[in-house]
Amino acid sequence: MKDPRELSRVMKVLSADARMGIVQLLKERPLCVNALAARLGVTQGAVSQHLRVMRDAALVVDEKRGYYVHYRLNEDTLATWREEIGRLLDPKQGAGANPKGAPQCAAAPRRRRTARSRRT
Repeated sequence: MKDPRELSRVMKVLSADARMGIVQLLKERPLCVNALAARLGVTQGAVSQHLRVMRDAALVVDEKRGYYVHYRLNEDTLATWREEIGRLLDPKQGAGANPKGAPQCAAAPRRRRTARSRRT
Protein backbone atom coordinates (compact mmCIF):
# COMPACT_ATOMS: atom_id res chain seq x y z
CA MET A 1 0.00 0.00 0.00
CA LYS A 2 2.72 2.46 -0.92
CA ASP A 3 0.23 4.53 -2.91
CA PRO A 4 -0.30 7.86 -1.08
CA ARG A 5 -3.98 7.87 -2.07
CA GLU A 6 -4.56 4.51 -0.40
CA LEU A 7 -2.78 5.62 2.77
CA SER A 8 -4.83 8.82 2.73
CA ARG A 9 -8.00 6.72 2.50
CA VAL A 10 -6.90 4.74 5.57
CA MET A 11 -6.33 7.95 7.51
CA LYS A 12 -9.78 9.24 6.50
CA VAL A 13 -11.42 6.07 7.78
CA LEU A 14 -9.68 6.54 11.12
CA SER A 15 -10.24 10.32 11.28
CA ALA A 16 -13.76 10.28 12.77
CA ASP A 17 -14.01 10.30 16.56
CA ALA A 18 -16.89 7.83 16.52
CA ARG A 19 -14.92 5.39 14.37
CA MET A 20 -11.97 5.59 16.74
CA GLY A 21 -14.39 4.83 19.58
CA ILE A 22 -15.74 1.85 17.65
CA VAL A 23 -12.20 0.55 17.09
CA GLN A 24 -11.43 0.85 20.80
CA LEU A 25 -14.62 -0.98 21.77
CA LEU A 26 -14.15 -3.74 19.19
CA LYS A 27 -10.60 -4.36 20.41
CA GLU A 28 -12.19 -5.81 23.55
CA ARG A 29 -14.79 -8.07 21.85
CA PRO A 30 -17.29 -8.24 18.97
CA LEU A 31 -20.40 -6.09 19.50
CA CYS A 32 -23.70 -5.40 17.74
CA VAL A 33 -24.88 -1.98 16.55
CA ASN A 34 -27.14 -1.52 19.59
CA ALA A 35 -24.33 -2.16 22.05
CA LEU A 36 -21.95 0.15 20.16
CA ALA A 37 -24.57 2.92 20.01
CA ALA A 38 -25.30 2.65 23.74
CA ARG A 39 -21.62 2.73 24.72
CA LEU A 40 -20.79 5.63 22.38
CA GLY A 41 -23.92 7.62 23.17
CA VAL A 42 -24.91 8.03 19.52
CA THR A 43 -27.82 6.76 17.44
CA GLN A 44 -27.92 3.32 15.90
CA GLY A 45 -28.18 4.96 12.49
CA ALA A 46 -24.95 6.88 13.06
CA VAL A 47 -23.16 3.71 14.17
CA SER A 48 -24.47 1.86 11.11
CA GLN A 49 -23.12 4.59 8.81
CA HIS A 50 -19.69 4.46 10.46
CA LEU A 51 -19.66 0.66 10.29
CA ARG A 52 -20.50 0.82 6.58
CA VAL A 53 -17.45 3.00 5.96
CA MET A 54 -15.31 0.69 8.10
CA ARG A 55 -16.68 -2.42 6.37
CA ASP A 56 -15.99 -0.91 2.92
CA ALA A 57 -12.38 -0.37 4.02
CA ALA A 58 -12.22 -3.99 5.30
CA LEU A 59 -11.53 -2.74 8.84
CA VAL A 60 -14.47 -4.63 10.36
CA VAL A 61 -16.09 -7.96 9.62
CA ASP A 62 -19.76 -8.68 10.31
CA GLU A 63 -21.06 -11.99 11.66
CA LYS A 64 -24.72 -12.90 11.92
CA ARG A 65 -25.62 -14.32 15.36
CA GLY A 66 -29.31 -15.11 15.60
CA TYR A 67 -31.22 -11.87 15.14
CA TYR A 68 -28.16 -9.68 15.58
CA VAL A 69 -25.13 -8.84 13.49
CA HIS A 70 -21.95 -8.57 15.52
CA TYR A 71 -18.91 -6.68 14.28
CA ARG A 72 -15.29 -7.45 14.98
CA LEU A 73 -12.02 -5.93 13.84
CA ASN A 74 -10.31 -7.47 10.82
CA GLU A 75 -6.90 -8.37 12.25
CA ASP A 76 -5.29 -8.72 8.80
CA THR A 77 -6.32 -5.20 7.80
CA LEU A 78 -5.16 -3.81 11.15
CA ALA A 79 -1.75 -5.45 10.73
CA THR A 80 -1.35 -4.03 7.22
CA TRP A 81 -2.40 -0.54 8.30
CA ARG A 82 -0.13 -0.64 11.36
CA GLU A 83 2.82 -1.58 9.15
CA GLU A 84 2.09 1.11 6.56
CA ILE A 85 1.55 3.87 9.12
CA GLY A 86 4.75 2.81 10.89
CA ARG A 87 6.61 2.98 7.58
CA LEU A 88 5.15 6.43 6.90
CA LEU A 89 6.25 7.79 10.28
CA ASP A 90 9.70 6.14 10.34
CA PRO A 91 12.29 8.78 9.39
CA LYS A 92 14.73 6.05 8.34
CA GLN A 93 12.35 4.95 5.58
CA GLY A 94 12.11 8.31 3.80
CA ALA A 95 12.27 8.53 0.02
CA GLY A 96 15.38 10.71 0.08
CA ALA A 97 17.13 9.10 3.04
CA ASN A 98 20.91 9.34 2.91
CA PRO A 99 22.58 6.10 4.02
CA LYS A 100 25.41 8.05 5.69
CA GLY A 101 22.93 9.97 7.81
CA ALA A 102 23.81 13.40 6.43
CA PRO A 103 20.87 15.60 5.59
CA GLN A 104 20.11 15.93 1.90
CA CYS A 105 18.41 18.72 0.11
CA ALA A 106 16.01 17.67 -2.59
CA ALA A 107 16.42 20.95 -4.46
CA ALA A 108 18.59 21.11 -7.53
CA PRO A 109 22.12 22.37 -6.90
CA ARG A 110 22.57 26.08 -7.50
CA ARG A 111 24.62 27.17 -10.45
CA ARG A 112 27.61 29.33 -9.81
CA ARG A 113 27.32 32.83 -11.11
CA THR A 114 29.73 33.65 -13.87
CA ALA A 115 31.17 37.04 -14.70
CA ARG A 116 28.80 37.26 -17.63
CA SER A 117 25.67 36.62 -15.52
CA ARG A 118 26.71 39.23 -12.93
CA ARG A 119 26.80 41.99 -15.54
CA THR A 120 23.15 41.73 -16.48
